[in-house]
Amino acid sequence: MLQSKKSQLTGRQKAAIFLVSLGSDVSSEVFKHLREDEIEQLTFEIARLDKIEPEDKDRVLQEFQEMMMAQEFISQGGIDYARDILERALGTQKAIDIVNRLTSSLQVRPFDFIRRTDPSHLLNFIQGEHPQTIALILAYLDPQKSAQILAELPHNVQADVARRIAEMKRTSPDVLREVERVLERKLSTLASEDFTQAGGIDTVVEILNNVDRGTEKIIIEALEEEDPELAEEIKKRMFVFEDIVLLDDRSIQKVLREVDTQELAKALKGVDNEVQEKIFRNMSKRAASLLSEDMDFMGPIRLRDVEEAQQKIVNIIRKLEDAGEIVVARTGEEELVV
Repeated sequence: MLQSKKSQLTGRQKAAIFLVSLGSDVSSEVFKHLREDEIEQLTFEIARLDKIEPEDKDRVLQEFQEMMMAQEFISQGGIDYARDILERALGTQKAIDIVNRLTSSLQVRPFDFIRRTDPSHLLNFIQGEHPQTIALILAYLDPQKSAQILAELPHNVQADVARRIAEMKRTSPDVLREVERVLERKLSTLASEDFTQAGGIDTVVEILNNVDRGTEKIIIEALEEEDPELAEEIKKRMFVFEDIVLLDDRSIQKVLREVDTQELAKALKGVDNEVQEKIFRNMSKRAASLLSEDMDFMGPIRLRDVEEAQQKIVNIIRKLEDAGEIVVARTGEEELVV
């Protein structure tokens, strides 16, 4: 039974157990070398730990020791040398397991060497590159960091880079290596050989959702001239109907005055309770009651009709925002009250 429990530990759970075993002083030093998302994930796992079984602690520490030993052997003479030494010490199957775990954990995402670089330094580093190169790099970075860099690029480059990210599909490992060679003298020899997916419309939407409103408008307007269909597709995904919960009550009330009741009833079919409650709270009791009745009497409707109704309301929200009548909160944008 204990064996079964141990074998079910995830990588994050093992990392949490290992950090707890090290103690708070050493763990805090380890945290200094991790990304914010990694710290959040590990902190969550540590908080979930109710009790660490001695057997689990011993197994995690032993696994760490084996991994470090294998790492040292790899650095001395490569993977084959490490496997040979480990086979002699631990047996064939154990050696294979350790080496496989280690090599899979060493796979790195392209441009990992610049992932922790300050955006302002990175901007100076890449702004002289070709727009396609910049697009490739931004597609692999954290969207917030990409947004900061995109906002600081020259206006005549911003839309070009955004378009290239949106149209990006699959990138050959050879191309990635060549770009990395230009940006870094030493390229990791353990980069994945698989074709990697990055970019696309979802990526550029996520980046644009993190830039300031002025930069977003400049890029969208330029794309509308250059590629109207792409611009329209991006705009459709910039603000989804469920994001209506981000609006303040006064803004929602302004939106509701512009929305047809039947369209609103369709749009609310199938959305979660949070969205419905936000809408109902900003209506009179009588209007909310009538809307609820309309939704009940409407019965099942096609998903396509629901999405069309939601898109109409999203278009109204964007129109009101462009007119300055409402404010849509955006990640990374300071909220000003005047």
